[in-house]
Amino acid sequence: MDKEEHGRVDSKECPDRSDLVSEEGKNIKSVLCQRCGSKVLCPGMAVFSEKELFLPSMKKKKALSLSEGPADGDNLTAHWFVDDMYTFENVGFTNDVGRIKYLICADCEIGPIGWHCLDDKKSFYVAVERLPRAGQELPVPQLHAAKSVDVKL
Repeated sequence: MDKEEHGRVDSKECPDRSDLVSEEGKNIKSVLCQRCGSKVLCPGMAVFSEKELFLPSMKKKKALSLSEGPADGDNLTAHWFVDDMYTFENVGFTNDVGRIKYLICADCEIGPIGWHCLDDKKSFYVAVERLPRAGQELPVPQLHAAKSVDVKL
């Protein structure tokens, strides 16, 4: 796999990549789900790639598959490239959306965290912006406080 095929390592989205990308162009740290913290990729298992891809806004799997019409989302450039779906530690796929399957966290089903075109069985892209690395602070999920009730016996 040559670097020309999967993009150059110098990204304007991630100006300081020293904590992300090894000299070989691979991920230095584990890649985690931003919602539940599950490990998606182990260190050294993906190659940094620049390829502009559109990913719909983050939602649960059910909402992604049922979306109709143009979706809100982002054009993202910085990705971790994997050429074998068995490289992932924890990833799921949406139903087909045209010729695309979106990658989601298999534990909490939030996504899309990445993109896979059905025309190319050996190309899986995980958006760098959508997943923190090990050691990076995870967003705090909004929890609803339970109401306490006094019960007299």
